Amino acid sequence: MRSDREITMIQLGSVVSSSIIGVGILPLPLFAVRAGGAGAPLVAMLGSMIGFAGIWLLVALGKRFPRETFVQYSQSIVGKWPAAVGSLLIIVYFTVLTAFGAREFGEVVITSVLKNTPVEVTVIVMLLLTAVSCRQDLTAFAYIQYFYLPVILVPAWLIVILSLKNADFINLLPLWGNEPQGIWRGGLSIANLFQTSFVISCIIPAMKHPNKALIPCVWGTVLAGAMYVAIVAAAVGVFGAEEIRLLLWPTLELAKTTSLPANVLERMDAAFLSIWVTAVFTTLHCSYTLTVVSMADLFKLKDYRALPIFLLPLVFMLAMQPQSIVQMYTTIHFIGQLGLLLTIGYPAVLLLIALARGKRSDGVDRKSLEKNGLPDLPASD
Repeated sequence: MRSDREITMIQLGSVVSSSIIGVGILPLPLFAVRAGGAGAPLVAMLGSMIGFAGIWLLVALGKRFPRETFVQYSQSIVGKWPAAVGSLLIIVYFTVLTAFGAREFGEVVITSVLKNTPVEVTVIVMLLLTAVSCRQDLTAFAYIQYFYLPVILVPAWLIVILSLKNADFINLLPLWGNEPQGIWRGGLSIANLFQTSFVISCIIPAMKHPNKALIPCVWGTVLAGAMYVAIVAAAVGVFGAEEIRLLLWPTLELAKTTSLPANVLERMDAAFLSIWVTAVFTTLHCSYTLTVVSMADLFKLKDYRALPIFLLPLVFMLAMQPQSIVQMYTTIHFIGQLGLLLTIGYPAVLLLIALARGKRSDGVDRKSLEKNGLPDLPASD
């Protein structure tokens, strides 16, 4: 199901930022510190750059095939059956990513807020909300992401800025960290958090000006990347690298130590969790939408409104597979590393093949031309 209305550049930038800032923001400083020690902000910056590389590849492919989604133009580049295998792997991967994102949300909620509530309840509530939202067309999807982005960014930046009064900047030295050899490995771990931005492969064809997609993608990545670097820097500045290694969700602990001026609000963790729930929803909304739209394209379905509900039991069962928080994060890290081959490696291969074979499309909807009785145009190479 597609929309006749077209998505604007600012909406695309909002989708990029909202897709990146999500459930992984809570353990983010821990991931960065494990890899780079005091150099954790540098790890977050490197991860943002690697994550943007994947976004750039999708934009480059989107420019060559401005009115086709990833599933559609991959068939033009490598053939129907090889592309079907690659698309199916993408669908399976983001289904698992959606499931584990919902499970991580459930674990945080029952640990921090609803301690007597079964994790199954919190997970199914979030998945139901996401599935119902995914029944809308892509324009409504973009509007939802655009609407919620300020709700996430403004309070999050406020918490980061207010937390700096408790920071000791000597904790951030040396800038390159105590373990420089782990920076690249940590950068790949942080890049995992950018993979949901793969949803732009479905959004670019619905844009008003697909050839101008790079600028909003750059700004969207900068907004999210700057937020990640700032959160990591603030957490390391307040707690120090060694103490962060002992915390499961350092960003939540950072919010607990932050207060508004004049003690209007002595602890901001409750306010932060409400913002974080919104961020989780927007990220799961992106990954679930990518899954159902890609399935519709792969199986040639004109309407994907039934798919989110159809997939819901499978996603819920996948979410319940990890037996503990430790197993959950271990599995997420392992799958995320493999996922980089799909979200960065696979598009890179497609782009190289498209360049070598001179494959591109002119973006003209030939079916519409034929329907309106207009003469067809010659096929592109």
